[in-house]
Amino acid sequence: MSTRAVFALPPGARAYPLHTARGDFAVVESDVPAGVARKGTALFVPGFTGSKEDFTLLHGPLTARGYRVVAVDGRGQFESDGPETDESAYAQDELARDVLAQAAAVGTPVHLVGHSMGGQVSRAAVLLDHSPFLSFTLVSSGPAQISDSQQQRVKLLRDALGTMTMAKVWDAILAMGPPEEVGGPAQGIGDVIQLRRRWLGNKPAQLLVAGRQLCTEPDRVAELAAVPLPFHVLSGSQDDTWPVPLMDDMAVRLRARRTVIPGADHSPNADEPLPTARALADFWDGRAPGDDD
Repeated sequence: MSTRAVFALPPGARAYPLHTARGDFAVVESDVPAGVARKGTALFVPGFTGSKEDFTLLHGPLTARGYRVVAVDGRGQFESDGPETDESAYAQDELARDVLAQAAAVGTPVHLVGHSMGGQVSRAAVLLDHSPFLSFTLVSSGPAQISDSQQQRVKLLRDALGTMTMAKVWDAILAMGPPEEVGGPAQGIGDVIQLRRRWLGNKPAQLLVAGRQLCTEPDRVAELAAVPLPFHVLSGSQDDTWPVPLMDDMAVRLRARRTVIPGADHSPNADEPLPTARALADFWDGRAPGDDD
């Protein structure tokens, strides 16, 4: 893991390797400030081509509300290690078990938050074992595979990864348009130099498997609805990856709280962090083991 920060940390945060039963994972953690009563801990799981930095702008408002924040790089993402070419290490079940190990190392129970593909990995973790979690929030993460238009973009990225170096793929991403629109990282968390360094930290096998998973993910909403946890479906008012009405319907099927953040797109955590943090903290407030929605 890198010992030199690529991105500025949120005020008061610390970056370190989280030691778990399944290896070390890079995290950024912010604790509740002095004078604020701690209400709980939230574990944030990033999406495809993302990283723990996608949640940077949520740390301050959430810790001010009493919630310790731990954002993690998954296996083979940015500053968390993983094999370069062994795709079996990135099977969804393996990543789900990583999330369970991360939760155990952070100290359960935790509120689980998964963004985009991270929501589907987190869903798989909840379906394996929901007991470490107080609640589960899916942020801009739909019920099954991504939209047809996004599948085409992911396929282009996967084809490029099969024939080009990571550096050359990054150059191709920039040539195609804004990175967040062509399979690259979300906007709002750094400049192009920082985002390039993050991109180069990803393992190609992880990106290949994740892209394939996004294009083939089955609908597991009925399974998730049977789990005795409070659910929250949060998204922007626009989303090209999963249409907003699809997430509306998923929330109904889950009997979940539904939050739509006006003016936000696929990354409300970066586009509109203050209302996103407020919605998360409002959902968590007062929840304790055994509570239901």
